[in-house]
Amino acid sequence: MSAGADTEREKRFHDFLTRLPHELGLGREDPAEILDRYYTCDIEYHNDGIRLDRDRLIAHVGPARRNGRGLEIEVHDAMVRGDRAAARYTLRAVMRTGKRVEMEIHLFARFASDGRIRRVDSITRTVPQG
Repeated sequence: MSAGADTEREKRFHDFLTRLPHELGLGREDPAEILDRYYTCDIEYHNDGIRLDRDRLIAHVGPARRNGRGLEIEVHDAMVRGDRAAARYTLRAVMRTGKRVEMEIHLFARFASDGRIRRVDSITRTVPQG
């Protein structure tokens, strides 16, 4: 793989980590169109042992958009090697009730040949507020 391809995947992965949550959670664009920019149609997303396919990811957007009012992503570590990527980051959300939610996320991804994500395995931990 060329250095240019690595750089492009690094950019796409950074966008996946930082832009995708904003587009899905706070945007107005059709969630299916957003997902299709970042994921292949046969995406396998495994989060804390739960498998989410494309339809379940789309269904998750409605509640997020209704309840979320603000979002911040802080990427602590990220790396891309060939068709694999990994990241450790924190997601902070403000809900419409004013409640704040903070989650630490460890994520491992595999790219398809077109540069979109085709598999995710992630582990999350909610950070207690107080």
